[in-house]
Amino acid sequence: MANSSLALEKLRAMVREHRDEAEFRLPPERDLALSMGVGRRAVRRAMEVLEAEGTIWRQQGKGTFVGCRPMAANGNLSALAERTSPAEVMETRLILEPGLARLAALRASRDDIDALERLARKTASAGDDDGWELWDSAFHRRIAEAAGNMMLLSVLDAIQRVRKEPEWRRLRASARTEEGRRVNALEHDEIVASIARRDGLGAQRAMARHIATVDFNLRHRIVGSPDEPAFEASPAALLERSEP
Repeated sequence: MANSSLALEKLRAMVREHRDEAEFRLPPERDLALSMGVGRRAVRRAMEVLEAEGTIWRQQGKGTFVGCRPMAANGNLSALAERTSPAEVMETRLILEPGLARLAALRASRDDIDALERLARKTASAGDDDGWELWDSAFHRRIAEAAGNMMLLSVLDAIQRVRKEPEWRRLRASARTEEGRRVNALEHDEIVASIARRDGLGAQRAMARHIATVDFNLRHRIVGSPDEPAFEASPAALLERSEP
């Protein structure tokens, strides 16, 4: 087998192994070449193939990552995070993600379903808030990938970039409880089960219930009432209000 083909085969195996890990970074080309017993040119050619396929993406100065390139975290998205509110984000998710779950039920491969089952377990067993955030985000993004619509995936990526802002993460962490995590894990299982059954309407309804639960818990824990208008405020304002 030619060196480039060997490198491509081994890189494909590595990508499959780490596909479900959020923002997994591949080793540098030099290290890959040494571990595979091939030249760096062979590794570089294999990388070019995988990048063209959309299996990996590269960012200057940061490295090579498994998965599709996320929407750039540019100034417009940073400004959006300051202008929008948790209510708007949840409203957008409630419109977008049930439809993605319905499409995933129709289009998901067996590998997609297996991955969703693994990601649901990883999320449920996460030992801290950071782990929960990473695996939960990967779970929802894998559903969007399985839906097979790049435009909708790009919209979800934009939402996820806003949600990764530090103040937004701290806001969600302050509202998260053990009971809430248990309920969310059960809802994740219900979504996956519907997708596995190819039940598009069931997956859509399960996702809608899940997002509505997250929305209700966030409102209730932060401002005391799910109908409180102050939920329209920014994450920073809500955190100040929720502090004793």
